[in-house]
Amino acid sequence: MKVSNKGSSKAAPVKQSADQVSELTTNRLSVYLRCLNALENAGVRTISSQALAQQFHLNAAQIRKDLAYFGEFGVRGVGYYVRDLKRHLRQILGLDQKLRVAIMGAGNLGLALADYPGFRMEGFEIAALFDNLREKVGQQSRLGVPIYDIHDLKKIAKREGVRIAVLAVPATSAQHVFNLVVAAGIKAVLNFSPGTMQAPPDVKLKSVDLTVSLESLSFFLAQGDGES
Repeated sequence: MKVSNKGSSKAAPVKQSADQVSELTTNRLSVYLRCLNALENAGVRTISSQALAQQFHLNAAQIRKDLAYFGEFGVRGVGYYVRDLKRHLRQILGLDQKLRVAIMGAGNLGLALADYPGFRMEGFEIAALFDNLREKVGQQSRLGVPIYDIHDLKKIAKREGVRIAVLAVPATSAQHVFNLVVAAGIKAVLNFSPGTMQAPPDVKLKSVDLTVSLESLSFFLAQGDGES
């Protein structure tokens, strides 16, 4: 473990360019953060990289390498202070500030995402839903997220300080809606619509294709059935 000689892990994380950090690394940081949440809830105050790896089936060397990329957070003879390391990871991941999110599409998926309580717990605030159906505009989700006309996206996004957009629209309209999101100045997009998207280089687009994931599981089951 790479550790400091100080009595506590108070050093600020080293600022890294987003281009320098791989998506796999940031994914692992998110996993570490969830592990630390569980440890803190269980009353654990300190933990070593080895114990963290053993408890959550991770790789201790990888944990040390990932964390060392952003600074020295360990304490010699102690390991990591759970609360301090959790705070550092939240800062690295940008979760130390409220991030306002808008969801494109007020269908079943969009409404379910808008009311999912886990987002707010992690610092993501669903500020608005957008749709093009007149009967939906002016309504709210079950927990009170307002639904706006998609043509008002730029104005509402600026007013509400939206930083992230989520696409939950049919594949046939996904690229058009994505273009509206880009035109509104939103630089980070999570896409649940199937198919590929054309994105400008200054916009971060992350896609989650649920059908592809299910097909991967289907393949696993098909191979298993063939062996029986």
